Amino acid sequence: MNKKFWMKKIIGCIIMVAAIASLLSLLVMYLWNHVVTALFTVPAISFWQAAGLLILCKILFGGIRGGWGKHRDHSWKKELKEKWHGMTPEEREKVKQEWRNRCQMWGKREE
Repeated sequence: MNKKFWMKKIIGCIIMVAAIASLLSLLVMYLWNHVVTALFTVPAISFWQAAGLLILCKILFGGIRGGWGKHRDHSWKKELKEKWHGMTPEEREKVKQEWRNRCQMWGKREE
């Protein structure tokens, strides 16, 4: 492969990451300054404070390993699917009916 091609690709990726980070920081700054300051008595924040807030949230809520959301554990979905496929049609219908009964207050509509 061509060395210029890879350099352009790397520089392009760096620019894209910087642009996305900037847009996210601007979005956080805008939302904070227009929503949070109106609801609570907190000061407005600058662009760099918004960027720092994004990084802090990533560390606190997303962890610092891997990427953004790549390490989520969805094993419960697999277990539920296996359990469902292991049921007889009568057991499935019984479970469906139980959930209909539990959720019927949301299913009722005024006619």
